[in-house]
Amino acid sequence: MASSTRRLYSPPVSEVPPNPRGPRLRELGLRIGELEPGATDSIADVPGVRVGHVTVWRDEPEPPEGRGIARTGVTAIVPELLPLRAGVAVLNGAGELTGSHEIREWGTIETPVYLTATMAVGRVYDGAVAVAVRGDPRVGVDDVVIPVVGECDDSYLSEARLVQVEAADAGRAVEGAGGWPFDEGAVGAGTGMSCLGWKGGIGSASRVAGSHVVGVLVLANFGSARQLRVAGVPVGQTRPGGGRSQPAGSCIAVVATDTPLSPASLERVARRAGLGLARTGSVAHHGSGEIFLGFSTADGDELAGPELDALFAATVDATEEAVLNALWAAPDVVGREGRVERGLPHDQVLELLRDRGVL
Repeated sequence: MASSTRRLYSPPVSEVPPNPRGPRLRELGLRIGELEPGATDSIADVPGVRVGHVTVWRDEPEPPEGRGIARTGVTAIVPELLPLRAGVAVLNGAGELTGSHEIREWGTIETPVYLTATMAVGRVYDGAVAVAVRGDPRVGVDDVVIPVVGECDDSYLSEARLVQVEAADAGRAVEGAGGWPFDEGAVGAGTGMSCLGWKGGIGSASRVAGSHVVGVLVLANFGSARQLRVAGVPVGQTRPGGGRSQPAGSCIAVVATDTPLSPASLERVARRAGLGLARTGSVAHHGSGEIFLGFSTADGDELAGPELDALFAATVDATEEAVLNALWAAPDVVGREGRVERGLPHDQVLELLRDRGVL
């Protein structure tokens, strides 16, 4: 099993709980939408796309004696070849995706896509520059790059006032990147994230659309507890969760495809990630940042018009399942000030889904 997860420790340390927490929901019989997934039901089904994590998990005294409790990290989505055509869409903009102006202007990405905590964007950006320079000696001499770094706020569980994520972690995430299987849930950038009243984090899924595949990876950190829906079942009204009570959070969704598309069409495809979030219970709260990036690994005759409909459906379904995979994989996590985000209770949710006839 090729694992791309790297964990940084600074004693004294409590071990990261096992990840993932058993079979995924699809393996237990849940079906989201009518389209079939790719071979791994992950963004790695798009040829040439790899995922790497660095998880920063440490328990130290509160500042200034130590760095406090760290539940944070970096996740990198690494295409084999760059630059690639890309598009970006925003549902609610209380968040950040660096490089988004260049993507809108030129329709390309020039670096891997990095995900991290809000207060770590600058350090990961610096690390991404270092990765680019190592990969191409012309960077910074003949031309420059604008790295793509997205963020969500993990400060409910993780001490954000001090440096937890280092610039070098961006490079470590890229170096450790691989195909499926990669960890989901409380790992990498998702280590300290909360979603719909439960522990959130990293999730991924894919769908086959004709001769092409669409893969989605989410950093899920959004929503309020009572709004959680699983395959249309209002789980949040029965199991409202706890932990973080403020609904604002954010979600970065990265949509990859091997379909040749223009930047304008990729923006349209990426925008459909918002419909997938809505199915899980998101209303894109005022203080939340729902930001979506789409990129294509393919050249050739570009699909357009009604030909995009299958890709739209694939993106919606894969985004919905990616969020559920993040929730399903994430365990209980104790963070700063003794705060606890519980992992979604498997047995109770499965019983409810069976009662509603969706399993």
